[in-house]
Amino acid sequence: MAFWLIWIGLIAYGFLLSPPNQPDTFELIKNMSIGNWEGINPLILTLFNIMGIWPLIYAAVLFSDGRGQKIPAWAFATASFGVGAFAILPYLALRQPNQKFTGAKDIFLKFLDSRWLGVALSLATFALLCFGLTQGNWGNFIAQWQTSKFIHVMSLDFCMLSLLFPAILGDDMARRGMTNSPLYWVVVLLPLIGALLYLCFRTPLSDSEMEVSLGSQKVV
Repeated sequence: MAFWLIWIGLIAYGFLLSPPNQPDTFELIKNMSIGNWEGINPLILTLFNIMGIWPLIYAAVLFSDGRGQKIPAWAFATASFGVGAFAILPYLALRQPNQKFTGAKDIFLKFLDSRWLGVALSLATFALLCFGLTQGNWGNFIAQWQTSKFIHVMSLDFCMLSLLFPAILGDDMARRGMTNSPLYWVVVLLPLIGALLYLCFRTPLSDSEMEVSLGSQKVV
């Protein structure tokens, strides 16, 4: 119920209380998407690109979590690339606690479970943060945050994704045998950076349960 209320509140705020749309919003999104970055505040570029990294971070957890859910986690994870927390919140509201991983990892899950993915995302995020924080104009960013719905809602979306990640962290750690790990508090206390560190250092998922099950069937 709490996740549904947050979701409704987020939608209501985005449509009713955030600043109005600016006429150049579509052109701004198009230019950032195709790499035509001339004249765009590096802080906005950094935020826009990090909003493409967050869905990958969530995907690295949701696809394994979805193995034990009645709802298709892939649908929400995929939608999050376009609408961020607006897609993640319904999944959190509908999912059930799931602390076991059953079955074998396919190639896609192996990719999402790989520490190299965490390393690659961490390096990309570090480069983006260095670019934005050293080259960006904070005064311009604040002015655009106050007047542009796109910048305003994107910033809010970033904050929501940072706050929501611990909601699925406990089950993912349990699936990996990492209960009572101090890494949990690193993730909670360091938004974004903590989640990236988790992907780099978490214990890989094991599909031994499926192997044992198959072995028992052969014996029978």
